[in-house]
Amino acid sequence: MSTRTIEAMVTFRRPFKLLALEGEQPAGTYRLVTEEEQIQGLTFIAFRRTATLLYFPADPPPASISQVVSVSPDELAEALAGDAA
Repeated sequence: MSTRTIEAMVTFRRPFKLLALEGEQPAGTYRLVTEEEQIQGLTFIAFRRTATLLYFPADPPPASISQVVSVSPDELAEALAGDAA
């Protein structure tokens, strides 16, 4: 089975909350990693998301320890949309 990893950076201009995290998180740019696996048996190539991971803290200094949290893609999209409003 084929898998792929997509890395992106997401920026919150204001503090935000997610259910997977305790308390309010500070504004900043966070590393987002999405892991996907290929759906077998189709006549075209398609992938399904298997994990959405957000790395903390935002903008970590080099060689620092990060925390990785699995987050809901829908909840993350809502938080980003709320931040943009």
